[in-house]
Amino acid sequence: MGRRDRVRYTLSDQRGHEPLSEFDIRIIMRAADDIISVAGRTMLTKILKGSRDKDILEHSLDKCPSYGKYAELSNDEITRRIDWMILHNYLEISYNGRLPMIVFSEIGWEMYKPQYAEELMVKILSVAEEDTDDLIAQLKVTNREVVVMILDEIAESRNIGLIRFLRRWELVEVKKVRAMINDTIGKLKSV
Repeated sequence: MGRRDRVRYTLSDQRGHEPLSEFDIRIIMRAADDIISVAGRTMLTKILKGSRDKDILEHSLDKCPSYGKYAELSNDEITRRIDWMILHNYLEISYNGRLPMIVFSEIGWEMYKPQYAEELMVKILSVAEEDTDDLIAQLKVTNREVVVMILDEIAESRNIGLIRFLRRWELVEVKKVRAMINDTIGKLKSV
């Protein structure tokens, strides 16, 4: 059996397409984060459209904050916005075997990190006691650069009420992150 060729893709014609607003860029970046390196433009379009597709539901992509944000647009209009993001270096296409997958570009990742850190910080500040372990599990697999941003924001907040949360988080982390969390606790206690 011979090697199968890569699936080819063609980006939408962008003539006459207005630049996306920062709001639109943030919506698309947030939706893309949930499928980075595991799915492509079609799945991203389905998330933004609010599709009830079996794959969307099986992978809980309907829980994404950007799910259904473009419900009023056609699939072609949504894909055109995604392609604009690719052409303007916010997102890239990377092959995983034969299939083209969405990934952040270097510029896109640098832009997205503060957005994601902000989203997680809001969750930390509002987490219910019974949901704390789930949030800590999410933080444990969060990119280290984003974790540093969150811990810096917590330290700057001077919110000593977060020490209890930090102590629970510290229990499950690796040595380097435990040291950063402990440093953040120290900064909060010195207020």
